[in-house]
Amino acid sequence: MAVRKHTWFLVGALLLCMAPMVSAQSFFLQKGDVVVVMGDSITEQRLYSNYLELWSQTRFPAYNLVFRNVGIGGDSSGGGNGRFKRDVLAHKPTVLTVDFGMNDGGYQPFNEKRFDPYMKGLQGIATQAAAAKIRVAWITPQPVEHKPGDDAKEAYNQTLEKFGDGVKQIAEKNAGLFVDQFHPYWAVIQKARDAGEKGRITAGDAVHPGPPGQALMAASILKALHFPKLVAKMEVQVAGKDKKMFGTLGYNCGGSDLAVKDGVVSFKRTDSALPFFPEQAMNILKWTPLLEEMNDYGLKVTGLKEGKYDVKLAGTKVGTYTDVELAKWVNLAKAALSTGPVADQVKDVVKAVNDKTNYYHDQIYSPLVLQRNIAKNPDFKDVAKEDVAKRRDALIEERMKKMPELDDAIRKALEPRAHLVEIVAAK
Repeated sequence: MAVRKHTWFLVGALLLCMAPMVSAQSFFLQKGDVVVVMGDSITEQRLYSNYLELWSQTRFPAYNLVFRNVGIGGDSSGGGNGRFKRDVLAHKPTVLTVDFGMNDGGYQPFNEKRFDPYMKGLQGIATQAAAAKIRVAWITPQPVEHKPGDDAKEAYNQTLEKFGDGVKQIAEKNAGLFVDQFHPYWAVIQKARDAGEKGRITAGDAVHPGPPGQALMAASILKALHFPKLVAKMEVQVAGKDKKMFGTLGYNCGGSDLAVKDGVVSFKRTDSALPFFPEQAMNILKWTPLLEEMNDYGLKVTGLKEGKYDVKLAGTKVGTYTDVELAKWVNLAKAALSTGPVADQVKDVVKAVNDKTNYYHDQIYSPLVLQRNIAKNPDFKDVAKEDVAKRRDALIEERMKKMPELDDAIRKALEPRAHLVEIVAAK
């Protein structure tokens, strides 16, 4: 990406601002994309899909991305193919992610009688997506994780691995993007076992991971989508060679009001992106440095006197570093996500995404599109059987009108917020 450099000369200070360095060209998602996430019960959990959305939205707030989850428990590739028009085309997407295989394999040793329908279903999805000019990311199933030593149950992973090979064939045949989440996911599990871990590390159950496992899923998927690690970086020069010049240099962020007074370095920082990691998934970090791998939220300060310094964001201490560490770049992602203004904004974004996703699933998709428990649904009380379809269609149309409002709430939460950064000698 070409970088534009703008320079302003201020009294007693030099302020440098550089254009964003995030590699937008290589990321699979582009500005204005509408993304449909299709799969089975693991997708319907709305965990990895929300994490995909949250990482993408926080990294590219200006993209105005729209995500819709159409996962159905117990579904297979054939089911996805059969409901393509209803569940995919209805949203007019530009991008589709497809994650089937867990149910398709039947929890049995590999056999062609199950593999052939799986491939036929995937190809049907591919053909329909091509006709609609939808870009597709083809995702392998993740492994099952039983308790260590339960080799008989984990033998199903051999089936899932072969089904993943089928996903690769479909991606190559149809010019799609192949996403291998199976092997990165299993590598983390194996690392934990090699270290003596006696329990499951992905939470949830063996088939349906909890937040730790689904964060691992989302990260593996995003890496295959060429997701950029860089969030934003700010370099601060406290003093130049003449001891009078000082300034800031920003990558995907802006700095202003730099001051050095009474040993405190302070400036305002406005980031064009935010770091993200699921708060409920922190346990997985014992076995893999996903948070840092997915978030480069940097700060570099040169010219400090020898010693330790507290970094404060909007008056809240988020970390303590030596002058040597600060001069070599520190990644503030974990610290900034733990407390302070960045953490607060990320929580606002998480809430907005959850509100949107849950409204669509709980008020539209599950009760109306899938017609679950329709006999007990008060919206259909006293509705004649022959009028159910008409009533359902009217409710879908009415409730879908709220979706743009919920999408806008996400964009509002993503708007850049300036916050004060202070580097203070630690006591």
